[in-house]
Amino acid sequence: MATNKVAMIVGGGSGMGAAAARRLAADGYAVAVLSSSGKGEALAKELGGLGFTGSNQSNDDLKRFVDLTMAKWGRIDALVNGAGHGPRAPLLEITDEQWHTGIDVYFMNVVRATRLVAPIMVAQKGGAIVNISTAWVGEPAAMFPTSAVARAGLAAYVKLFADQYAPHNVRMNNVLPGWIDSLPQTDERRDGVPMQRYGTSQEIAATIAFLASEGAAYITGQSLKVDGGLMRGV
Repeated sequence: MATNKVAMIVGGGSGMGAAAARRLAADGYAVAVLSSSGKGEALAKELGGLGFTGSNQSNDDLKRFVDLTMAKWGRIDALVNGAGHGPRAPLLEITDEQWHTGIDVYFMNVVRATRLVAPIMVAQKGGAIVNISTAWVGEPAAMFPTSAVARAGLAAYVKLFADQYAPHNVRMNNVLPGWIDSLPQTDERRDGVPMQRYGTSQEIAATIAFLASEGAAYITGQSLKVDGGLMRGV
């Protein structure tokens, strides 16, 4: 059990982010939750933590969130970066603005929060950052074009971060969910998964909690698929 540890969940209002907040709270972390909808504030109140309504697209909102967390607890041991949904369209119909939005949603969300939190973790000589990415990052699918491109960048970023911050005992890993129950289910999608079912948000949350824990102290710079065996690339 974690004791006196603090976890920040950015994008924790619903789905996998909310499940991660619940799991980390159950593991003994004090939790701070940011979401744009207000659901994060309600969840944090339920979990006895700190809630904040704001956008992970806003450096100002993120800084306020980090400052409030530090004022309350004085440390940040885990940062979980969730993402919203970026634009989807046939490849050549995606506008410049939509590509930029996709990069904002799926890549810059991590960059912005990490820029603020990593120095705090360095100062306290430890910390773990876990980003929610996608199982399709290594096998891009036309269904999620801006996600595929931006998150390929995130896979490179996690390697660059690990190189620079591992000596400070600050780790970063990506979790790569496949079809998860927070999405609409179809027979076709389910039948394509070797396990013949969708994953649950709680299963993703358990993976996030492991990567944030001391049990994963020697794991950094990795992208871990949690997809029921869906992706077949070696």
